[in-house]
Amino acid sequence: MRTVWWEKGKVILINQKKLPEEVVYVECEDYHRVAESIKTLEIRGAPAIGVAAAMALALAAYQSNATSRHALRKDLTEAAEVIKATRPTARNLFWAVERVLLKAESFEGDVSEAVEGIVTEAVLMAEEDVAANKAMGTHGAMLLEDGDVVGTICNAGRLATAGEYGTALGVIKVAHEQGKKISVIALETRPVLQGARLTAFELMQDGIDVKVVCDGAVGYLFYKGMIDKFICGADRIVVADDCYVINKVGTHTVSLVAKQYGVPFYVAAPLSTFDFQHRLGEVEIEERDSREVTNIGKRRIVPHGVSVLNPAFDITPPEFVNAIITEKGVIQPPFKTNLKHVVP
Repeated sequence: MRTVWWEKGKVILINQKKLPEEVVYVECEDYHRVAESIKTLEIRGAPAIGVAAAMALALAAYQSNATSRHALRKDLTEAAEVIKATRPTARNLFWAVERVLLKAESFEGDVSEAVEGIVTEAVLMAEEDVAANKAMGTHGAMLLEDGDVVGTICNAGRLATAGEYGTALGVIKVAHEQGKKISVIALETRPVLQGARLTAFELMQDGIDVKVVCDGAVGYLFYKGMIDKFICGADRIVVADDCYVINKVGTHTVSLVAKQYGVPFYVAAPLSTFDFQHRLGEVEIEERDSREVTNIGKRRIVPHGVSVLNPAFDITPPEFVNAIITEKGVIQPPFKTNLKHVVP
């Protein structure tokens, strides 16, 4: 199953808000529609929205009426600003926009050749994502043993990427393919329930045993020795501060409990998630619509007049992470130092 792809001048993506009840595809004919899908979580997951952002720029180029390279660059710049405004935290989105714009600058030839090159680059980025996730899974599977019960939060599977494997779930899937008997504890992941809706959906499709628990139960499960390893994805890893991990809110809490009970806590993320440009204090943590907390479906459960805080992400310090799994290999602490062996 692919999550997002290019098809005959359109970007097609799975509407993840409809899962698991039904599989619905969204056909995006302009970059504004892709931007809307990113902002409203029809497509979500850092690698997936990176690929979607690249394809949104490809749509902007494909539909541009520009007759000069200068005019095409102007159209791409305008589209890039719209795309970057959708979700502020995930590094992959900005990485993808920067890569496509840089590629657009490097092309020689006329406008039509530049447009073709931009579309080709966006499609290539999707294929690279799939390959990176498979490699990540292969490296990470070495950390899992036959019989392990693995905890995870949010959805870091194929739905969070271009498709097929995923990041954290990719590790589990490769271990499963190797014949290891792995079962999964999936945190429901309030408030949008990506674990309950999406992770459980994926693992069930793949024939991997999965149990869903409410977020507040995770401490009890660690206490009872019911989780052997914990693996999550990441939306941004800030390198300058020794690889602080920004991921779905609740991740930091899990890392603290895992540390307390001596359970290995792993992060799986492609190198496109690593932020080499900013310090931790410069990263904006997205605050999402309060209705994600106050409502379940159309029904309001919080009394009217009560204020809500809804940060989408939290920040896990590197001392609570046992290893970071990338497509180039597994990085051990100290992460900033050892990352240099992967990215010179």
